[in-house]
Amino acid sequence: MVINTNIAAESSASLLATSSANLAKSLQRLSSGSKITSPEDDAAGLGVSMRFDAQSGRIDAASNNVNNAISYTQTQDGFLQQIGNALDRMSELAVSAQDVTKTDSDRSLYDAEYQQLAQYVTSTSSKDFNGVSLFDNTTKAVTIDSDGTTWSMAAINLGAGAYTGATTGQNIASTSGAIAALGAVKTAINQLAADQGTAGASMARLDYTSSELSIQKINIDAANSHLKDVDVAQESTNYAKLNILVQSGTAMLAQANAMPQSVLKLLG
Repeated sequence: MVINTNIAAESSASLLATSSANLAKSLQRLSSGSKITSPEDDAAGLGVSMRFDAQSGRIDAASNNVNNAISYTQTQDGFLQQIGNALDRMSELAVSAQDVTKTDSDRSLYDAEYQQLAQYVTSTSSKDFNGVSLFDNTTKAVTIDSDGTTWSMAAINLGAGAYTGATTGQNIASTSGAIAALGAVKTAINQLAADQGTAGASMARLDYTSSELSIQKINIDAANSHLKDVDVAQESTNYAKLNILVQSGTAMLAQANAMPQSVLKLLG
């Protein structure tokens, strides 16, 4: 029996300190929802998790770019539909102006509407989306993944000759003019059909890309969750165990500190 060195108390104190530290860490994990509360918990896992976080953020940015491009093509399609309506009406007017029972005075009335519709088609060619031209015949490089890969979205040019041929220099104030205008409008309608197909194809491609990015983000976030998110059921069980160890360790340390008092009985 010794007095100066209480091995049992030192051992109990060391075990109590370990249990207390582990209990504090368990509390941090439960309160933060993360099982990596400091680099020492899982240095490699933390590094991988940081890369996953960065990639997830880039996927979000790429997804926003793609969705904005979808809105861009939808806007294009909306304008093209209205242009289609205008060209359809212009072709009807051109045919009506060829009626032999109509006078040139009557045809001038048809021509007035024809010219207004032609101006509408021309003005639409200068429309933009957030300051970016919709119909300037320039391809757009759309970012489609987290690595910055781009895809060239096909351009649509409302200033093409197929359109200007129907909107510039045509009139249906005479039978011959109506015949010429009809041919030009039919050419414009054929070009419009091709351009609407182009816009639709771009929209379909972007829709698939958007879905792909959504799936990729879900999988990246799931993998990241396995690395850093705490399993609350498991950690709460661990917390209960450590809480009991701390309480029992405290009680045993008190008992170990009381053991040297038995020396007094020998001295007495």
